[in-house]
Amino acid sequence: MHSESGPLSRQMGILFLIPALLFMAVFILFPFVWVFFLSFTNQTLTGTTAVAWKFVGLDNYRHLFDFSKWMRSGEFGRSMLITIQFVIGSALVGQVGLGLLIAALLYRRRGWLRETIHTVVVLAWIIPDVVVAFAWLAFLDRDYGTLNAILSVLSFNHPDWLIDHPLLSIILFNTWRGTAFSMLLFSSALATIPPSYMETADVAGASAWQKFRDILLPLIKNHILTDVILITLWTFNVFTPFLLTGGGPAYKSEIISIYTYRVAFRFFEFGKGSAIAVIVMLVNLVLALGYLRILRRQEVYT
Repeated sequence: MHSESGPLSRQMGILFLIPALLFMAVFILFPFVWVFFLSFTNQTLTGTTAVAWKFVGLDNYRHLFDFSKWMRSGEFGRSMLITIQFVIGSALVGQVGLGLLIAALLYRRRGWLRETIHTVVVLAWIIPDVVVAFAWLAFLDRDYGTLNAILSVLSFNHPDWLIDHPLLSIILFNTWRGTAFSMLLFSSALATIPPSYMETADVAGASAWQKFRDILLPLIKNHILTDVILITLWTFNVFTPFLLTGGGPAYKSEIISIYTYRVAFRFFEFGKGSAIAVIVMLVNLVLALGYLRILRRQEVYT
């Protein structure tokens, strides 16, 4: 009886897996293979190459990595540089840093202030993208925006943020938008720390900075690494800043997702757009492998 149930259970398991495997093949594997295939062609939506396309080998990749014009405005290299600056400012310094700061400041605190801050930060995360974008357009408006009104009261200059500082604008926008995840993750991690650690530090006369540096930070370092990988992955692929600046002005805020959209769906160069998408997927793969490695390391230590 036992010998017959083993193969039967395996067959049933495979049977239940078939729908998931079909879903992955249709919606994940096939699009990836098709995009990879298109990256070696010169296919476009319009013109003669829309129907009479042909294989061009690595021409699309050579065009993207043509270092004679790589860093020109509106080119792939410039877009990658802007994306790196955006990820460092928005993900690492902004979302991770701000989320950790809020979680640490509210650690072991109770009352209306903690609940209000948590509610406001989470609301910024769950409000629809379009609503948030319109709110930030109003907030950053040169003539009637709230930010410039505050700066005017303080006797500071009030620039046109979306024209003069477009990259900084989308960094602030995305930081405000995505800090909630980091804050919630770090708050949960800090809640697992035994209170006796902090009580012992209080008896020893440790300062707030010493307790944070020597107790809290080492105990949640694995959570910080996990958060950095996930936030970096999400920020690298985010498209929401398009609602704020459209990648402009003069491509100054054109991160890689917006650049891919412009090439593939505005210029209709599907071959070149697919080559960009393949490179982006490779970067995502590296980030995902890093995340999986961190998870395995955490499993070993736990």
